[in-house]
Amino acid sequence: MGNDTSAAAKGIEARAIQKLQIRLIPFLFLLYVVAFVDRINIGFAALTMNKELGITSQQYGFAAGIFFIGYFLFEVPSNLMLHKVGARVWIARILLSWGLVATLTGLVQSVHQLYVARILLGVTEAGYFPGIVLYLTYWFPQREQARTLALFLTGYPVTSIVGAPISGLILEHVHWLGIGSWRWLFVLEGIPAIALGLLTYFVLPCRPSEAKFLTREEKEWLQKELEREEQLKLKQRRHSAIEGLTNLKVWHLVLVYFGMMIGSYTMAFWMPQMVKALSSGYSNSFVGYVVMIPYLAALVGMILVSRSSDRRLERRYHVAISLLLGGIAFISLRGIHSPLVTVVLLACLAIGYCSSLSPFWALPSEFLTGFSAASGIALINSVGNLGGFTGSTVVGFIEQKTGSLDGGLAFAGTAMFVSAALVVLLPKTAGVRLVAETQTSP
Repeated sequence: MGNDTSAAAKGIEARAIQKLQIRLIPFLFLLYVVAFVDRINIGFAALTMNKELGITSQQYGFAAGIFFIGYFLFEVPSNLMLHKVGARVWIARILLSWGLVATLTGLVQSVHQLYVARILLGVTEAGYFPGIVLYLTYWFPQREQARTLALFLTGYPVTSIVGAPISGLILEHVHWLGIGSWRWLFVLEGIPAIALGLLTYFVLPCRPSEAKFLTREEKEWLQKELEREEQLKLKQRRHSAIEGLTNLKVWHLVLVYFGMMIGSYTMAFWMPQMVKALSSGYSNSFVGYVVMIPYLAALVGMILVSRSSDRRLERRYHVAISLLLGGIAFISLRGIHSPLVTVVLLACLAIGYCSSLSPFWALPSEFLTGFSAASGIALINSVGNLGGFTGSTVVGFIEQKTGSLDGGLAFAGTAMFVSAALVVLLPKTAGVRLVAETQTSP
């Protein structure tokens, strides 16, 4: 009888998790792709925009990175609002406002107007990514989170797998009404966020209790499982917003993520220019197809690493080894002029960074819950993302002064090495024990 009951419970669990993955992840994945396209398409726009507006390398780096200032200022308040008013309303608001700003960026007439547009894009998008990470903790038990996050975070490489060729084709062929193609790039890639914002309000459930696609038994199992994990974490008294902001482990993760973002956005904002520089004969559309290749490799790598992380219930070393690979690739790219070797190293870089994401974002939920999770996750993302501003600004400054990206690549690689070391030094939490307890509790 006991075995029958256990088998029935496992069956309910398997069906519930499968339904969640089918119903929630594809839509959230689509939103993530749209968000990241609007954030990084400036890397492709720069291929023609910089010349038309007279933007220097240093100014471009500042414009690309200043996005994170607005993002930083409004990230934590935005995530707390999501936890208070619900994901459906708040994520819809974020999508509508950033889609409008992304579209209007195509109207800028000077580098200073571009600065303003990028700051506003950061303000309006603030809270989206950590909000989704928090939202997933409302639905998935800890032992499923790295794999689930990986399914969602595959949106990062898919952004470039899909977005890079589209951006290249727009730059190459869209010159409607005599308007520059880089302007159409911002307009056309900003419109989907507005449309999806309207759709989000009607289709995204806030909590399992609202999920019409789950049966009563599946809802009961899921709510009991999540409540058990919540109670175990509450014993550590890390449940208020202030505790999330003052937790030393959270600030340790902030430092790790800061270095990761230096590498991430150096890659995202400069890869199109690096590929374009390999040959004067490369068209913008061809550059888009080449940029797609490293991210195809990264998509496979991050799925394999996340599965390994969940299977072993280990996060730190999966993050560290991935970041080491990315750092080595950055350092090795200096002075390389061979197209084949460059693409291989860019693939190693993309694999390294992308593979670190899902095990990294599974770490905060091991010791945070409730409002502490909302504030802590937002703090990690907002302050850590200042690495995107730092990296972009420093790399642009180095290229302006030296006429080469080599120094900037070394800077980004060093940042990833430091993050790898820091994540290994992260104190162990009760998270692994918590997962074991929830798996064996009656």
